[in-house]
Amino acid sequence: QVQLEESGGGLVQPGGSLRLSCAASGSDFRIYAMGWYRRAPGKQRELVAIITNGGRTNYADSVKGRFSISRDNAKNTVNLQMNSLKPEDTAVYYCNGARPGNDYWGQGTQVTVSS
Repeated sequence: QVQLEESGGGLVQPGGSLRLSCAASGSDFRIYAMGWYRRAPGKQRELVAIITNGGRTNYADSVKGRFSISRDNAKNTVNLQMNSLKPEDTAVYYCNGARPGNDYWGQGTQVTVSS
């Protein structure tokens, strides 16, 4: 069993930055692929970024070059550094941990990009 808790959301102006963090409790964090997803109002949830247990990363085209995902297996955390934020990045951001047969989600944290 893994529990995930996001933090770091908030209100930011266009062009600004935010850093989201996800703290995981439970065992075997290092074997999970970890990801950040988001759901904007009226839209389906979409993948933002993912980092495998081996450290490989993948990003949605819409955030490439602006967002960076990282993980610290010693601290059981995964972070999402978001730069050059745009109004279209406004969404609830969810942390996900997955491995074959297991899929865990956090409660989500709101990110609002507005002037």
